[in-house]
Amino acid sequence: MTTENPQSILVIEDQALNRKVARIVLQSGGYEVIEAVDAAEALACLEKVVPALILMDIALPGQSGEELTRQIKADPNLRCIPIIALTAAAMSGDRERLLKAGCDDYISKPIDTQLLLKRVAHHLKGNLT
Repeated sequence: MTTENPQSILVIEDQALNRKVARIVLQSGGYEVIEAVDAAEALACLEKVVPALILMDIALPGQSGEELTRQIKADPNLRCIPIIALTAAAMSGDRERLLKAGCDDYISKPIDTQLLLKRVAHHLKGNLT
């Protein structure tokens, strides 16, 4: 059984320091943070709760964040969740490729904490009913 929390954010990130930074920043903005270190853990979380938004590291071990995004967006019960890609890859064409894979936004690492809160608020505002 899944439950929805309008203030929960699933952070999918394999690096502990990056998860910690995201958690501290998001909690300071009043959000509940759920964490996963890889695709398998993220999918297990999504079976229990439907977060308001997902922060997706693209360079995950095993299944990439890009592949996981496609899988989430293919699920009718999950496709409405905004996904913001987090990646250190800032090469030409990366943003377009990730948006094509289903990401709703893109933030490069290292994370600009003010930008992160601004983008999260922007995407959640659009989801309020």
